[in-house]
Amino acid sequence: MLFAGSDRDGVADGKITVAYRRWAEPRVVEGRIYRTNAGRIQIDSIRTVNPELIADTDAEVALADRRNAKDVRRRLRGEESMPTFLIRFHLVEGPDPREELAAQTSLSPEELADLRARLAQFDELSHHGAWTTETLRLIQSRPATRAADLAASVGRETAPFKLDVRKLKNLGLTRSLEVGYELSPRGAAYLDATSV
Repeated sequence: MLFAGSDRDGVADGKITVAYRRWAEPRVVEGRIYRTNAGRIQIDSIRTVNPELIADTDAEVALADRRNAKDVRRRLRGEESMPTFLIRFHLVEGPDPREELAAQTSLSPEELADLRARLAQFDELSHHGAWTTETLRLIQSRPATRAADLAASVGRETAPFKLDVRKLKNLGLTRSLEVGYELSPRGAAYLDATSV
């Protein structure tokens, strides 16, 4: 989930704990933690609502930092035929475990073996062949390059390429930049260890 303008600050401050979204289908799952541009949030609940039945007095209107029900409806994006979701969430305090993982500058033999096994599994389950080491080396050699350009350079479609990079990021091997990606210290340590 992304938050625009003052909403981003409100979520980051813990003031906004509700969002209304118009989506074809739910994009978040109750109980899960998501990284957003306002910090990490955990989804407390998600349910569909009829936007025409939202009332000015609904507590959720204030928790979403909206002036009234009309303001809620005015800010909804997407086709009106799509369902509207009311999402309750809270800010998750503390450091992001993925960032802490990515900051590792060395790997123990056990960590290296675990990473090798996980990446080998990704390669094995892939429909387009082994990709993990190639992708890490590509990001290392071309940091801050658009995902579409990186994907094209290895003959891949952008969307599945980005999903694969997200798998690497979840293991703390890459970081997302404003444009493109970079290898994390952990990713660099992994490549150093595997090239020996």
